[in-house]
Amino acid sequence: MPRKSRALERRTLKKFQIPAPGRKTAASPSAAHNVYVIRLDGVVGDWLKAKKLNPNRNPNLPCVYVGMTGLAPEERFANHKAGVKAAAVVKYHGQKLLPELFAHLNPMPYDVAVVMERELAEDLRAAGYTVFGGK
Repeated sequence: MPRKSRALERRTLKKFQIPAPGRKTAASPSAAHNVYVIRLDGVVGDWLKAKKLNPNRNPNLPCVYVGMTGLAPEERFANHKAGVKAAAVVKYHGQKLLPELFAHLNPMPYDVAVVMERELAEDLRAAGYTVFGGK
């Protein structure tokens, strides 16, 4: 009888592990995910990439980055600034969170957050913001 590879065995066993009581998993529909908006330094609005992504941008509105996370938005912003899974534009040009643009939307399940990230970016772009992120 052929032996299973250890990697396959670990992956298979991991699938059947039961989370500790009260602990949420990524697959859990009640898992709290958040969208967030970070204000960026205005200098990024002059980048060619910004102009291509945001042809109808209003230079009087701030440049922003839209993202989604399973962390608290404040913790995710700190991670960006520390370079942990960071978008370079946020690491070097991120200024602060703009909760007035996202706080009313949070929290939400993962699958909703994936769609909301994209829709929020599109809505802000349509309103004239210079938007990065929001895949």
